[in-house]
Amino acid sequence: MSVESKGVVTGAKETLAGFREFLTRGNVVELAVAVVVGTAFTNIVNSVVQGMINPVVGAFGTQNLDAYSSCLRGPCVDNPEGEADEGILLHWGSVLSATLTFLITAAVVYFLMILPMTRYLARRRAKDAIEPQPPAKTELDILAEIRDELIAQRADRDGRAGTQVTVGAPRSGDGDAERGPA
Repeated sequence: MSVESKGVVTGAKETLAGFREFLTRGNVVELAVAVVVGTAFTNIVNSVVQGMINPVVGAFGTQNLDAYSSCLRGPCVDNPEGEADEGILLHWGSVLSATLTFLITAAVVYFLMILPMTRYLARRRAKDAIEPQPPAKTELDILAEIRDELIAQRADRDGRAGTQVTVGAPRSGDGDAERGPA
């Protein structure tokens, strides 16, 4: 195998590894689930539009929104395929039907998915914010801890556990004063 072909194989493996990582990443899987659910949900929305919205519109005209159209110019004469042989025919009913389908889909997604998830995340953030966080240590707190540790070490070394010793001050008794400050 030549050096060039090894580079191509290595590059292909890296590309495939990157593609595998891309596919297994959470966002891609969530997007795939959303597409599948959205496709299934489209059938429900179309049924609502055809079974409920169109009959209400049909009370004022025809139940098929696609039948609503207007002739923009000249006499509109339809051929058997539904296309205008003469004039300019605007099929605004199909646009109205698609718009209603979109609005119903958006409303259901918002009220059944987005709004509950937003409320859940807000409650979760509020719960996390309520948990008390220990206050950050100041330099004074750290210095006090160091002082206390030094006092404890000195008391252990001198065998006087429990005796209060001030750091830097001369100690009294047992000849410690001759040694000078600690």
